[in-house]
Amino acid sequence: MSKLHQVAERDHLLAGWQRQTYSLGAYQPAVDAALAEMRKNQVMARIWAHDHTVWKPEPAEITNRLGWLHIAEPMMEHVLRLEALAKDVRAAGYTHALLLGMGGSSLAPEVFRKTFGVKDGAAALTFASEGHLDLAVLDSTDPGAVLSHADRLDPVHTLFIVATKSGGTAETLSFFKYFYNWVAEALGEEQAGEHFVATTDPGTKLVDLAERYHFRATFLNDPNIGGRYSALSYFGLVPAVLVGVDVRTLLNRAMAAACGSESCVLPNENPGARLGAVLGELAKAGRDKVTFVISPEIASFGDWVEQLIAESTGKEGQGIVPVVREPLGPPEVYGPDRLFVHLRLAGDDTHDAALKALEAAGHLVVRLNLQDRYDLGGQIFLWELATAVAGYRLGINPFNQPNVEAAKVLARQMIAEYMEKGTLPTTEPAPLTAEALHGFLAQAQPGSYVALQAYVQPTAHADVALAALRVRLRDKLHLATTVGYGPRFLHSTGQLHKGDAGRGLFVQLTADSPRDAPIPDEAGDPDSSITFGVLKMAQALGDQQALLDAGRRVIRFHLGEDVVGGLKRLTETLAGPD
Repeated sequence: MSKLHQVAERDHLLAGWQRQTYSLGAYQPAVDAALAEMRKNQVMARIWAHDHTVWKPEPAEITNRLGWLHIAEPMMEHVLRLEALAKDVRAAGYTHALLLGMGGSSLAPEVFRKTFGVKDGAAALTFASEGHLDLAVLDSTDPGAVLSHADRLDPVHTLFIVATKSGGTAETLSFFKYFYNWVAEALGEEQAGEHFVATTDPGTKLVDLAERYHFRATFLNDPNIGGRYSALSYFGLVPAVLVGVDVRTLLNRAMAAACGSESCVLPNENPGARLGAVLGELAKAGRDKVTFVISPEIASFGDWVEQLIAESTGKEGQGIVPVVREPLGPPEVYGPDRLFVHLRLAGDDTHDAALKALEAAGHLVVRLNLQDRYDLGGQIFLWELATAVAGYRLGINPFNQPNVEAAKVLARQMIAEYMEKGTLPTTEPAPLTAEALHGFLAQAQPGSYVALQAYVQPTAHADVALAALRVRLRDKLHLATTVGYGPRFLHSTGQLHKGDAGRGLFVQLTADSPRDAPIPDEAGDPDSSITFGVLKMAQALGDQQALLDAGRRVIRFHLGEDVVGGLKRLTETLAGPD
């Protein structure tokens, strides 16, 4: 990037920052005091210097997690390699790509796909003429989700991106083994490896697998970046370039958002510091339900920022609850624990009137303006820095995830029992009745939130039914609601659920799988010890037990084979006056 281009990009982005507005009412003095304290203690300069004592006295899981601060600059040096990959796979006849990953490895690619890539319905792009791949993301162990991709894809023309920082994520490697066998059965093992690309840290198991199975390419990421902070590294940019994102522009916007990096150390002049102070101080004051209102064209950004905030701040009895995709309602359905954040794309007035009504009713509103889709590069860095600053204000380490392993351990134990006995341990679900649901929800208190945990196949019909249920819950209880498909949310909001102050009400939704799919014991081997259906159910039951062990309130409803019908029955039980 030329110096002139860098200055132009920075001026472009700073003009957007100047149009940010913060309507914080009586909370403004607390935010101002926080910024003054941060300036006095040189917090921003220390962050840029990678000083772990900003967060904790010991460097563990901090010093080796700050590579995101500078990653945009070195990634600019690898753009030619990324573009060469995109050109190579198009020349080889690939038309589709499927990313296999979870959490930080899958959420940013999904944003890029939904924002820059394939458009659904009548606006569908013709990728043969556009010259880019039609990318999809698989981050569900539901067998219906796995098989839906196998049903629609052509192995001859499909590239698979296997993405995992640790190189050993159970779900990701299960996806890989299944689809490697799927490709090998159609094309032979001699050609199968050419259909796979790996993104991982140096020295992981996936590096060895990529060499063993002759992957087309392997991208080794900076190991000093945690998964949820990896959007601007190879984990985000490999899939981004395949769908046609101009990654140079994206990285330029990110570097501009860094505000001259080390030179932008004054908290009251640094947009990320200001936003982080707002998030942290309002959370301490009870305004801990950060409700995102996002222009439709970039709405998927909410799913990425949800993980960033939830997994970074939900620990040590603290937590900021990100609320995404909850449709806006009238002011009276919201409690005093909300902070509304509006990410508004230039020219979009979809939510303006509703937010003005909320502000007029005394609700707090932060407005962030984007000139175009590429400003998401700047937003990624802004929210990473703001989340790190919010962690400082809350006195926690925003880079670890101490409670995530609990559900994984319990799921592994249940799978071991299945392999020994042939059945999973289980608990009796609650009946699908008004009495069961109302009795559970009666535990709600001011400041509670309701989390719907849907261990079902993600479909458009399920999306609609879950949205109807959450709106009915919000309107009846005046509580914040969240929705997550399992096990995807375990890598996103799962840490918050077990590590925050314990105000969540967790409604777990499981279902039968009309079809199942085997997980090969090894890639290239037809033998299988468990199926995706068994894995998904073990994860659901393991998470349920982990929540109970953490003292959380949880109820499980089993929807059978009719997922949408079961969700409608639950929604109907909430009909009637408050």
